[in-house]
Amino acid sequence: MFFFEKPSAMRQLQRFFKSPTTICVSAEGHLLVAEEPGNVRDEWKSWRFDTLPIVLERIPVTYGTNRSGQSHKPKVEAIKQALEGVERVIIATDPGREGSMIAWEVLEHLGYRGRIDRLKLGALDEVSIRRAFAAMAKEPDSGERDYAAYLEALCRQYEDYHLGLNGTRAISLRLRPPAFREPWRFGGVQTPTLAILADLEKRIRDFVPQDYFKIALTAATGGGAEITLWHAPKDKILDRQVAEMIQQAAVSWSGPLSVEQKDVRRSPPRLFSKDALARRCAKRFGWDPQHTAKLAQDLYDQGYLTYPRTESEHLPESQFGDASAVIASVVGILTELAGLVPAAGDLVFRKGNKGHYVKDPGEHHAIVPLRKVPQPGSISGDHLRLWELVAKSFLAAHLPDGIDARTTVAAQVPTPLGPKRFSISGSVIRSPGWRAVYGAEADEENEAVPGKVKPDEEPTTGRLPPIRDSEPGKASDARIETAKTEPPRRITRGELPVVMGRLIDQVEDPALKAALENPVNPNEPKGLGTAATRDTILPKLQKSQYVDLLKGKDPPIQVTEVGLAFIAAVRRVFPSYGDPVGRAMFEADLAEIGRAVTRNEAIRRAASYQERTRARVQELIGAIAQSQTVAVDPTAVPATTAPAGQPPTKAMIAFATSLAARKGVKLPRGLKSNGAICRAFLDQHAPARSSEPGEHRPQNGSRPPTEAMVRYARALAQEYGIECPPEITTDFAACRAFLDAHASRKAAKSKDRNGTMVRKGRSPATRTGSPRGRTRVRPANPAHPT
Repeated sequence: MFFFEKPSAMRQLQRFFKSPTTICVSAEGHLLVAEEPGNVRDEWKSWRFDTLPIVLERIPVTYGTNRSGQSHKPKVEAIKQALEGVERVIIATDPGREGSMIAWEVLEHLGYRGRIDRLKLGALDEVSIRRAFAAMAKEPDSGERDYAAYLEALCRQYEDYHLGLNGTRAISLRLRPPAFREPWRFGGVQTPTLAILADLEKRIRDFVPQDYFKIALTAATGGGAEITLWHAPKDKILDRQVAEMIQQAAVSWSGPLSVEQKDVRRSPPRLFSKDALARRCAKRFGWDPQHTAKLAQDLYDQGYLTYPRTESEHLPESQFGDASAVIASVVGILTELAGLVPAAGDLVFRKGNKGHYVKDPGEHHAIVPLRKVPQPGSISGDHLRLWELVAKSFLAAHLPDGIDARTTVAAQVPTPLGPKRFSISGSVIRSPGWRAVYGAEADEENEAVPGKVKPDEEPTTGRLPPIRDSEPGKASDARIETAKTEPPRRITRGELPVVMGRLIDQVEDPALKAALENPVNPNEPKGLGTAATRDTILPKLQKSQYVDLLKGKDPPIQVTEVGLAFIAAVRRVFPSYGDPVGRAMFEADLAEIGRAVTRNEAIRRAASYQERTRARVQELIGAIAQSQTVAVDPTAVPATTAPAGQPPTKAMIAFATSLAARKGVKLPRGLKSNGAICRAFLDQHAPARSSEPGEHRPQNGSRPPTEAMVRYARALAQEYGIECPPEITTDFAACRAFLDAHASRKAAKSKDRNGTMVRKGRSPATRTGSPRGRTRVRPANPAHPT
């Protein structure tokens, strides 16, 4: 039995199967999902701190649903029936950890104990399919090795489940300010990713622009030519007196001009990994990384591209022989590029880490086109644009280097600070090479490191005057030009997956850089998450209101006050979860599970990892239990956290107004129309009160009673002919104490009259309202999800 991930892949291979004893089944993504904790134990349904940590030896699973909401139970039952009498299962799901898990979790759930092999389909064209079968035939223990990949994915799910479940509940119950209605979501990958963005946000906010200085020297030659040279060193001149000393020396300069001419070779960019492709599409087309991933997956399923969820930008040297046939197929569709293709023997194959071919590119090689190409009309729109982008990248990788003729004119100017170099460069294209594939778009291939300050470019000019080497020149003018330093650039939506995968580019400490290196595969340093999951992190951060997207084709990411408060709280309580490098090291241990050679070794490593996960969860809950609620400026509360159409009550506004007058503070803007802002103000400035056992309430303030409580209190006061205390309209605790005292008095009177106590609801300590007892006191934070 062949077990496929999707029906589309199954159809691609079924045409090869002739034996009547071969059957095929396909999943639809994950058929089984983790069970909700409330379905495991009733006490885990509500969010209560005293039930934490929730720790399971094994996560129970249930049937998932498809996009239409229908249960996958019939599909699992069909696979169970198909397994009857099966002696051998060949897993043919997508060749990655998630693909392995999709099949193994069903086979484990159904208790299958026969032989299992793994068919790794790096592409779905005929040549690739036959190679995959040949590779499987040479690897008799492919199932054993794949079981290790399954356990790695299972351990990742195990950690995500426990950290997300316990961390989100604990932080929301203890650290989150009461004004926030949304949970403060916590995750093993998303939290350190937010830490990267928050650190960058702080550098941008704390940045103070500084003036720096460049000196321009205008020189005339004996032949009548005039040229402007620049002194603009990489170490910027920040002291104006230094700049003036150099400028004064330059004014009186005379001497020989040096002219250097050389050819500069520009090699083609690397091939595409999943993250690099997402970044390019975001920059060029404005696509969300998840949209790019879906397009690439569709093209893989149709047999037009290789497996897209890869972290590698290289091909194996064993595929040298494919290039000519693939390029011939590509230019058969992109006919305007046919004239650029040299003879098959003249294709360029660049080896090594700086080239395109290596001996071992890792688990999956770069994304490249196949011999099977889309015919006119078979695909259109964004699918075609993505395929063309990948196809052009593959063609460019096999064309010669581009060559520029660069001329640099320079002068050495003696100054009191030592000799200073002034220069200017100009370039002309001698040979376009691979750049002919892209035309004017070729310059887009040079992309800066995300999150860094854009480096200054060397002084250049479009056209240089004719000057001989050593020709004498004399200064006719020298001036100082002032510029300002710039803050680091924000990381954009398309760049975030690249930043997560190449964390090594974000750190400056040599020791940390060394720690992030990957000795198993130097081309793929340690990072956060996997290629398959990185583009899902940003939507989670947005949902939690930790980040906002600014405007732009590829919008920059800005961390909100909520995000900054959250990450500061995490680092104060449990610093390791706010450390991206530490998290990357932890994930490297996770990857070791998938490298186990035998099943027993994989099981041992997985058990050890899960034990560490449980210990970390225990430590996290223990640390949060000793922490206090985070204080946040009320004006920083996002308006979307207030329920739509629910402004604060009149009592809340009155209480806030009296507090502001008493403390001499201003009411924040929006308080009278936004319930969340009003509640945050009250939480910050109202006097603290104690909480009943088992009830979560704000630790740093009070809140007003409900209108129903006030009405009931006034009714009781009128009934007994007593004066209603003024504080019952503004203070929840005072109102509740009044109700507890006089409602119980009324209950006792009723009991004395009838001889028995007739209960119409819970005691007034937990249920109050009108005399009919039908209005429930709202809990201190009614937004806790169940």
